[in-house]
Amino acid sequence: MAVTKIKPIKGTLNKALDYIQNPAKTDEKMLVSSFGCSYETADIEFAFTLSQALDKGNNLAHHLIQAFEPGEVDYREAHEIGRQLADAVTKGQHEYVLTTHIDKGHIHNHIIFCAVNFVDHHKYNSNKRSYYGIRNMSDKLCREHGLSVVLPNRGSKGKSYAEYQAEKTGTSWKGKLKIAVDALIPQVSSFEELLSKLQAAGYEIKQGKYISCRAPGQERFTRLKTLGADYTEEAIRERISGKRARAAKAPRADRGGVSLLIDIQNSIKVQESRGYEQWAKIHNLKQAAKTMNFLTEHKIEQYTELTAKITEVAKASEQAADSLKEVEKRLTDMTLLIKNINTYQKTKPAYAAYRKAKDKEKYRTAHESDIILYEAAAKAIKAAGITKLPSLAALQAEYAALQEQKEALYADYGKLKKQVKEYDVIKKNIDSILKVERQPEREKEAERG
Repeated sequence: MAVTKIKPIKGTLNKALDYIQNPAKTDEKMLVSSFGCSYETADIEFAFTLSQALDKGNNLAHHLIQAFEPGEVDYREAHEIGRQLADAVTKGQHEYVLTTHIDKGHIHNHIIFCAVNFVDHHKYNSNKRSYYGIRNMSDKLCREHGLSVVLPNRGSKGKSYAEYQAEKTGTSWKGKLKIAVDALIPQVSSFEELLSKLQAAGYEIKQGKYISCRAPGQERFTRLKTLGADYTEEAIRERISGKRARAAKAPRADRGGVSLLIDIQNSIKVQESRGYEQWAKIHNLKQAAKTMNFLTEHKIEQYTELTAKITEVAKASEQAADSLKEVEKRLTDMTLLIKNINTYQKTKPAYAAYRKAKDKEKYRTAHESDIILYEAAAKAIKAAGITKLPSLAALQAEYAALQEQKEALYADYGKLKKQVKEYDVIKKNIDSILKVERQPEREKEAERG
């Protein structure tokens, strides 16, 4: 589980960068890394990018914190998750410094990234929407690394996060009452008998326009109708009589329009009722019809053809993902090259004057930032294997073409990913249908044996 928060840095950028790089907190700076800049000179490189900003604003940088559950992750993995989060947030267009602090009871990451990107020099727009994107990405990374995830503000309207979490594990008052009602419905023949059994179980019942219950130790009464649509007096009476089945949450696959698995949690009594049997029969027939339509539409007649198609689509999806990653890597490399060439060209005059200056020490003191920027850019260009500087205009044109290629690949990958899920649901449904249809044959064979 990781908790995230972000705040702007409007001043004292040096202090903020010094704080997150504190050797005592980062294992003597072993847990410090950066992108698009050197962490030792990040403030100077941030300032150079900020000087080219096209948007007005007071923010110099943004400080993102990602804190992990104590004992759930080691510092190396935490730092890698932080890097992946920083890359996702900045999209390879903002300088950032990442550090992992291990001096407290919980490991946490600090990411400070420049408020202006070095590609088109627009400022980062920090708002609720962008924050939710950060939190969702952090949650996604936690899942991929096998860590727990916080799910705040979920569930029905008006339900607190604490209540949602408690109900999820069956520990809230409402959660316990729902469990009690569900367990009693198969055992009773009337609503009044259910209330009587709730009383026998220790619940205090309050009659009135709406029936309310209170468990021992509970401060306030809970109205049955607040438990959900399946717990109003009318709904409970219908469930007891077998006229109503408790609604179940639809599988995620339903969103794609092809629902193939039935996930219904009903009481034993409801499952045995004629009403339920009729509903299940109709539901199964509808799902079978959808499946047959899908198979007909895609000209799939044999089970082996289905599995072959699934393998084909999955392979195409993987290839698209690999191509997308390759283009994204090239885009990142190109943004850094464009940044460094731009910096090199703009600071070259100052460096040339420094080389000619009679009093180099005095000149360097007066123009230290430009000289540091030039030396850093020259070093990065040399490391990239560039011996002759390419035209910035040509690089920018190539960058624009790569962006278009990335968007096309992303669209293709999205379609293939959707197909993979759709075929997976179809296969599961077919497996379920075949299993159900073959079951009576097995039973007959067992009887013959």
